Amino acid sequence: MAASDILRQLLADVRDGNISVDAAMRALDGGEYVDIGHAKVDTGRVVRTGAPEIIYGEGKHPEEVADIAKVMLSHGANVLVTRASAAVHEALLPVDHRAVFNARARTVSIVQRPVPAPPTYIAIVTGGTSDLPVAEEARETACFLGNTVKMVPDAGVAGIHRLLGAVDTIRGARVVIAVAGMEGALASVVGGLVDKPVIAVPTSVGYGASFGGLAALLAMLNSCAAGVGVVNIDNGFGAGYLASMINRLGLY
Repeated sequence: MAASDILRQLLADVRDGNISVDAAMRALDGGEYVDIGHAKVDTGRVVRTGAPEIIYGEGKHPEEVADIAKVMLSHGANVLVTRASAAVHEALLPVDHRAVFNARARTVSIVQRPVPAPPTYIAIVTGGTSDLPVAEEARETACFLGNTVKMVPDAGVAGIHRLLGAVDTIRGARVVIAVAGMEGALASVVGGLVDKPVIAVPTSVGYGASFGGLAALLAMLNSCAAGVGVVNIDNGFGAGYLASMINRLGLY
């Protein structure tokens, strides 16, 4: 979201009586938050970073997530909950009937103001179908932030012809997310095929010696391909957010 869009929306909210002039001034410096007891909702984050606060759902009661979402919606923000359950979705539906649950990604999204997408896109490549929950979290995050995403699933190095068959789609992206478990070789191979930044996401998929994704993490950190950056194990959200920032650079 551009600063001009934020200012325009704040002026409209003041005009319509949705917020006070003082609240609008606090929002403009990015320091505004709402204390609801169990959480301090960072309503000024969109001004500071260009994106609203994202709710991490794991460990929160569904009612607590709903309370946070109510505040965000009342301030005109879209809502994304990661690591969400069906119970969280059920708690959010009475708050806003537009709440959409992606069970595989474990996300719930509520979009009241669609974010225009740039003409470029993000490609997400997975080593196998078992990596799709993490890849879906990345996709949901990137789409929520206003990006077009093209998926290239099940293109791991055990059948590298599958990856090569989709190389035009991958090369056409502005940024590529490579999601893989096991030995994590996918990121290095993709990094050697493209002239775009590659965000590697190790997953906890694999047998015992993969150590819950640690083997893939170390392999990706030790990639011999230049231009590969790595996020934490199973952190599809982090990859999708970072890819969005890269894809939207220079948009405004």
